[in-house]
Amino acid sequence: MIGIVLFIALMGITLGQRSSLTWPEKFARDSIGFVQGIFYRPASAIAGFFEDIGNMRSIYKENERLKIAVAQLTTEQIQTRNYKETNVRLQNELQFTQQQKAKNNYDWRVAQVNSVSNDSKTLVIDIGSKDGARVGQEVRSLEGFVGVISRTANFTSTVTLLTTLDPKNPNSYAIAATALGKEQTFGMVESYDPVTNTFQMTKISENDSIAKGDQIITSGGGGKFRKNLLIGTVEKIQIGEFGQTRTAIIKPAASFVDWKELFVLYTPEVPE
Repeated sequence: MIGIVLFIALMGITLGQRSSLTWPEKFARDSIGFVQGIFYRPASAIAGFFEDIGNMRSIYKENERLKIAVAQLTTEQIQTRNYKETNVRLQNELQFTQQQKAKNNYDWRVAQVNSVSNDSKTLVIDIGSKDGARVGQEVRSLEGFVGVISRTANFTSTVTLLTTLDPKNPNSYAIAATALGKEQTFGMVESYDPVTNTFQMTKISENDSIAKGDQIITSGGGGKFRKNLLIGTVEKIQIGEFGQTRTAIIKPAASFVDWKELFVLYTPEVPE
């Protein structure tokens, strides 16, 4: 009877609105909290230990990938050095002029985009003739070839974009191009389709090995543009108008939208 009375009294105390706990509740809560702490800390430490092991495995794998990348880069640097030495030797044997030798040696100058025309065919950059900008210099973004300087003022220059390529326009031009790693490939990038946002590379031989996924770069043919500027990637190959040639549809490497800065390619001045 006494136990029942005490139980009912305890229920009445605990169910009412209170601002503090009773001493039995405090004792029970502290005891439970103490016991939980004893088990939680070691369990948390063990869980953290296994998580660290998992992270170490990820770091080890990433470290392996980085080592492989460094080894590949070192090999490519050696190959590039050999190619450069061979190229210099061949240029000397073929009696290249200093201007010809300097054609594909260039510096990058960062230029801020001041404005873009309403038709998005030209833009203005903050580098002008006072800074060494010249008509015909190539302009690129981080992604790829963008356009050519067409006019210069003292402190600004106008860049005509590759999206203006049009064989029907007498003021337009065509770009001699090849596929990266396929020196025998040749074609002319001479038009842009704004609907599909693609370039068309024409005059490709029907026996050419060009294929979907190939990266298209400038070949340097004709001397108008320097070599190895990335234009885009082949999306598909079509039969030419008369069936004797092929046309490659190319997705541009550059986005042609929302530029803040570009790079102007400067060829060193060669004394005459």
